[in-house]
Amino acid sequence: MIIGAGAAGLMAACAAADAGASVTVLEKNEKAGKKIYITGKGRCNLTNACDIQEFWTHIVSNPKFLYSAVYGFDAQQMMQFMEENGCPVKTERGDRVFPVSDHASDVTKALLEHSRKRNVQFRYHCPVAHILTQEKEGIRRVTGVELTSGEIVDADAVILAVGGKSYPSTGSEGDGYRMAKELGIGVVTPAPSLVPIRTGESWCSDLQGLSLKNVELTVERPEEESGKKKKKPLYKGFGEMLFTHFGVSGPLVLTASCYMDFNKNPGGYKLFINLKPALTQEQLENRLRREIEAAPAKKLAGVIRPLFPARLAEVIADLSGLRDRTGASLNTKEIAGLASLIRAVPITAQGSRGFAEAIVTRGGLDVKAFDPSTMKCKSIEGLYAAGEVLDVDAHTGGFNLQIAWSTGRLAGESAAQEEE
Repeated sequence: MIIGAGAAGLMAACAAADAGASVTVLEKNEKAGKKIYITGKGRCNLTNACDIQEFWTHIVSNPKFLYSAVYGFDAQQMMQFMEENGCPVKTERGDRVFPVSDHASDVTKALLEHSRKRNVQFRYHCPVAHILTQEKEGIRRVTGVELTSGEIVDADAVILAVGGKSYPSTGSEGDGYRMAKELGIGVVTPAPSLVPIRTGESWCSDLQGLSLKNVELTVERPEEESGKKKKKPLYKGFGEMLFTHFGVSGPLVLTASCYMDFNKNPGGYKLFINLKPALTQEQLENRLRREIEAAPAKKLAGVIRPLFPARLAEVIADLSGLRDRTGASLNTKEIAGLASLIRAVPITAQGSRGFAEAIVTRGGLDVKAFDPSTMKCKSIEGLYAAGEVLDVDAHTGGFNLQIAWSTGRLAGESAAQEEE
């Protein structure tokens, strides 16, 4: 019995059926793969074809727990699975893998086709209320599930694959955490991840719609975490970001959000944007001097206009406190200060945009409760978990879906042994 027909649940169904088990999937929605349909802006970035050693650098929470699952069914095997099931794939920038058709629905179709060929039964509009267990001779074992309708469905093994709390419109409302807690399984407090960030500065909204490429973003630890030692950044990354009406977004910001926990630090975080990461402080000062020499009579925003989009040049002039000064009037110290500002524009991250806009959930079922070599619950025979419901998450780029495929595959193969 598999609860949830998302990425992890569908792969678990394929794997369990391949291993000879009789499989039923219970899904609360009207169709399978509802969240798959909206991933990658409807194209579905289904995995990442990077080298396996690089893959681990993109896992944020509990990478070691995933070793058996990912080494047992990696990105290359997932790509082969898709090809064999009628969904050819292609690799794009950043090793991101998509269906050749650019239709996320083809990914779901491939999984459903594989399942149906092996007689997997699907029951839709079928929300589960409780996972049922029984204790006999000191051993607690799963016996089945109870639906919200009151119907009892028996099973030798149950795989919990209901996802997290991100994009609740797809049915991810945290049901798995409630079911797990009822069984005494620990749950790490869920938080939004890969999520846009709300900022305290009004100038961010003034730049709404402006996209910056090839910038560096640093996230500083809060004071109480860093203590008196020299601060080691919580995160530092390079890439593309976007200003919005509420703050900042874009790939770089989404990745940075993986490292910000506003439950733990409600006071927020300090972010710094290096607008010219390819230049050293000295090189940037020299560049500014050249711009001043070219237009000595211009006010500062005009002087730096060749370096930045017009709106951003205005903001930098404001932040520097030198807006009304001409280039020719700036002294050496002021030029150095301006260069320092350009290399570390400060922003206050006040909070995230919440689960409604989060791509994944950080937190979830405590991985210590599960055997990483099987995805089986250590305290309850016949119970397994896979995918986003577990406390595992990663950067954007296909890594989270690969976690779902890998853990789903392992849970399905392991659960199929329960019938023997």
